[in-house]
Amino acid sequence: MRAGFFNMLFGMALAVATAYAAAAESADSGSDPGYGIAMYGSPALPPDFVSLPYANPDAPKGGTLRLGDVGGFDSLNPFTLKGRAPWYLSSLTVETLLGRSIDEPFTLYGLLAESVRTGPNRHWVEFTLNPKARFSDGNPVTVEDVIWSFKTLAKSHPLYAGAWAKVATAEKTGPRTVRFTFNTEDRELPLILGLRPVLEKAQWQGKDFGASTLMPPVGSGPYVVDDFEPGRFITFRKNPDWWGKDLPFNRGRFNFAKIRVDYFGDASAMFEAFKAGEIDIYREGNPVKWANSYGFPAARSGEVVLDTIPHHRPSGIAGLVFNTRKPIFKDWRVRQALIDAFNFEFINETVNGGAEPRITSYFSNSTLGMRPGPATGKVRALLEPFKDSLLPGALSGYGLPKSDGSERNRRNLRRAVKLLAEAGWTVQGGVLKNAAGQPFAFDVLLPQGAASIEAAVNIYIQALKRLGIQARITTVDSAQYVERTNSYDFDMTWYIRALSMSPGNEQMLYWGHEGVTEPGTRNWMGMNSPAAEAMIHTLLTSKDHDEFVAATRAMDRVLTTGRYVIPFWYSDVSRIAHSRHLKYPSHLPIWGDWPGFLPDVWWYED
Repeated sequence: MRAGFFNMLFGMALAVATAYAAAAESADSGSDPGYGIAMYGSPALPPDFVSLPYANPDAPKGGTLRLGDVGGFDSLNPFTLKGRAPWYLSSLTVETLLGRSIDEPFTLYGLLAESVRTGPNRHWVEFTLNPKARFSDGNPVTVEDVIWSFKTLAKSHPLYAGAWAKVATAEKTGPRTVRFTFNTEDRELPLILGLRPVLEKAQWQGKDFGASTLMPPVGSGPYVVDDFEPGRFITFRKNPDWWGKDLPFNRGRFNFAKIRVDYFGDASAMFEAFKAGEIDIYREGNPVKWANSYGFPAARSGEVVLDTIPHHRPSGIAGLVFNTRKPIFKDWRVRQALIDAFNFEFINETVNGGAEPRITSYFSNSTLGMRPGPATGKVRALLEPFKDSLLPGALSGYGLPKSDGSERNRRNLRRAVKLLAEAGWTVQGGVLKNAAGQPFAFDVLLPQGAASIEAAVNIYIQALKRLGIQARITTVDSAQYVERTNSYDFDMTWYIRALSMSPGNEQMLYWGHEGVTEPGTRNWMGMNSPAAEAMIHTLLTSKDHDEFVAATRAMDRVLTTGRYVIPFWYSDVSRIAHSRHLKYPSHLPIWGDWPGFLPDVWWYED
């Protein structure tokens, strides 16, 4: 992703890339081809590994897995901003050059590519395709398909554009070999390109790739689209001729003969379908409901099994995001005041029975999260050059407000009133207004079916009334929600970003300045922070793991003290209710059940 702080690099991209690549080539021809690649160090698995450690290579094959989802779909192209595609479409039907092990922080193993090698400082990466790799129509996967896919994806979605902007050249260096040379120092780029989807170029000749379409993509993955009805269901059928079924990376994975996804208007309807035996798995996000609503007959008889699966992922961020493009939320004091007004302890007790911990920073629950108190050591050194632009707390220390658990939340509301007054907002006739007499009013955009979130927001809105703030909830269907958030057409909305133990280029998509105006990024808050972008650059170029950790912790401080989101709660376990016929291995990956665990390594047993 293009780092705004280093925009000057892109003005000289071709000149720098040419000199850089030539120097690297003359100094060293690069590493030997490898079966895998890790962000730091070497892959944990040996070259002759049998299967991934969290997969059962002897898992039975066959059976149907019935899943549910809320909302619907109107497109079968998941690689464009237009339309909404089924959640599982890409992961089940399309493959990448390398595949990710979710039992390691960031390690990839051969998939479409049988080997990978890099330049001496990862200034270039070269992939050699597996000669057996085939698309579902039987055509071989070629270097031309790879290059076309990467270029086309970059034009169609900002998710792919940032990394591609750092590619100076893409060239065929052998019958099955492709090399990408970079114009920017970024040690993650070889891994990022290894995870790009590869599509069949021939399928899209004469067609508009960026358009919404109900034509399924031709991929090389284990499944093909079998049948569908937009908004109601889609079924995936295992490809009996799947080329990759015997790869070590795939042994014990994708075991079902058919996967069907049915769509429901809201989570309540989907839960009732699960209780009735119409779908096989239900993820429960509410601990109170998990404790109190799973005594239905199938659960009592053992036909439904209740499992909790732990994980060691960062908490990520989930909460209400301020759209700072709106004048009402530009002042950090206003945002802090609204954070103070959010009575987490009372809301958590009401909605979750107090069972869930609060998100304290974007990378909390992990070694990458910011530490309590003032910034010290490498973290402070990284932030010092930006001290004049950092918001209060970034260097001195910051923590979210706590209440006594009562509904009144008086101490925090008094602090909120003071901050709002400093920002020019005072109560006039019971209504909070600015000097121009404009009332403090905004909408909270929520997707349909988010019952627990809506319950929390309703409590919050009642608290805001005590400050003279007029807030209201607007709920829209999933299609409208995607359209409005892609175009940043909201005041405040529900926001969730799952963050990993290996943050990289995607961070620029989340927090980069281009998202202030460019539609379709994940920068919903509209932040523009040179400090955050500099931290991203550091974590992308660090060769030392300690420096990587320090850069992430520093970035976490910038994000958290930016007061862009009112943090909610997170779960350190996943709660999954499922049919007793569905099994999974006893070895759980460090990432827990997401991503790459369900349905990837599950199987059906009578």
